[in-house]
Amino acid sequence: MIPQIGDIYCVYSEQMKQYTACQVTDYQEDESGGGGLLAAVLTLDWTGNELPDTDQLYRMQPLICNYYFWNDKLDHSYVKAQVPKGYMYVGNIPPLTTRKTNSYGGGWSNGDSVYRQHQWEQIDPVLRHNFKKAADDYSEVQIGDMSIPRRTHRLDEVMLSKITDWSELHKLPCLTEIYTDRYDENLISYLRSNPFLIKLSLSGECPAMMDFSETHIRELSIRVNGIKQLITGEQITQLHLSGSATASWTIQAPVQGARMTLSVSNPELLFSFHGLQQLDSLYVYQIRELDIHQLTQQFPHLQLLRLWGKPGNLGRINALTRLNKLQGFSTHDLFGFTGEEFPLPDDLPQLSWLWLSSLPADAAKSIKKAYKSRIPLGLDLSVTQPRKPQWLEENLDNPFRDWDGRENITATNVNKAAQLYKKMLSSIRTLDLQAEQSVIVEQLTALVTMYTEAFNKMEQRKRWIDTIEREEIHMILHQLLDQAEQRLTEQNHSHAMNREQLEAIFDELRDF
Repeated sequence: MIPQIGDIYCVYSEQMKQYTACQVTDYQEDESGGGGLLAAVLTLDWTGNELPDTDQLYRMQPLICNYYFWNDKLDHSYVKAQVPKGYMYVGNIPPLTTRKTNSYGGGWSNGDSVYRQHQWEQIDPVLRHNFKKAADDYSEVQIGDMSIPRRTHRLDEVMLSKITDWSELHKLPCLTEIYTDRYDENLISYLRSNPFLIKLSLSGECPAMMDFSETHIRELSIRVNGIKQLITGEQITQLHLSGSATASWTIQAPVQGARMTLSVSNPELLFSFHGLQQLDSLYVYQIRELDIHQLTQQFPHLQLLRLWGKPGNLGRINALTRLNKLQGFSTHDLFGFTGEEFPLPDDLPQLSWLWLSSLPADAAKSIKKAYKSRIPLGLDLSVTQPRKPQWLEENLDNPFRDWDGRENITATNVNKAAQLYKKMLSSIRTLDLQAEQSVIVEQLTALVTMYTEAFNKMEQRKRWIDTIEREEIHMILHQLLDQAEQRLTEQNHSHAMNREQLEAIFDELRDF
């Protein structure tokens, strides 16, 4: 449904445990390439245990945001005009602002800004005043042997390496983010005393037990190596995990992770810990293989699930039907499923948005057809970048992608090797099989020469091809020649393939 200018909609906020409101103030065409209309949606300064009556409607005002670095601004952005599921029309009044907005995206107002403003107003007014004053203060303060602006709001590992006393950070009244590889009780003591420190990233080794229950952190990033127990606080709504766990461990969170978003850069971490059974939202990156059935057993109450492949495969995707609260689902660079295996719209009754990109072409066509009828009912649907089998062969099944992350191989060389594999496949597909045998032999010789000399060139600047990589390069050449031989056999030209001669060329040319 497309709303009218002046329409007011309410949605229930899990954070506030109340209804919040927003108003459509304007329209414009979407010029980003997506087509359709964009609606300017304004967050209103109203909450209620029940939907508003007419009297409340006419007393509503825009929310004035002044939390943290916002300075009396409106939360006012252009978003897709389609009203999302869960938003309830409550009336129409003249727009509460006629000012144009230059802000785009972020989705319809869901009460998040109302909650942030409410949390801000719970902080001591004197501390809030000092925060705002410091935010515009360019004078220098001395911390350890460093001289830095008083308005500094972010400290990284390099800056913090020169600090021995965490309490010195009180000289920075608007400090909100810390990135460090150090963890100790003095840091925890400082975090407990600073109501503005809302983002902490720990890149070093973790102690066996970490307790953030009395801090004000909202976004926590940690490497879990060595950890046995993590206790989060009431305020933590975003938890980012990286590294690898050597043994089972525990996450202790209020209401088992309800209203929390967990993101992991190593999918194996998903099943390494106990806890978060009520987890609300999950982001998983770098997926090679992921069993959706196992995931839904671990996190049965997910409302939002976003998955990124390396590329990778999803198994048992029909298990998404177990997530009866699922409101949003997205994938990118993930395969291994068909349109028939993907749940039907009736199987995901709460779904309000579905964004799929870089997926099997047949599945993309089928899913788009099945869900298209839900767009008028409020579904935000995007199915893009359908991939044909040839793309999967060149990318998903590219054996050199396994080199990604090895200490002795740079990202540049991983990419060059992967591109070389794609080029070899393309050349094999375009072999001139109608040519004379001598010409076919020349083509095969040129292929092996190109392959070998490409690795020689990569090895020139710095030697990095060890025994394992050398064997893998040789084995992958075998596989490529197998494909070439199969093509030749299909055209009754298998006699043109002299494997021993081609192997000899490889051994003669290689410098690794």
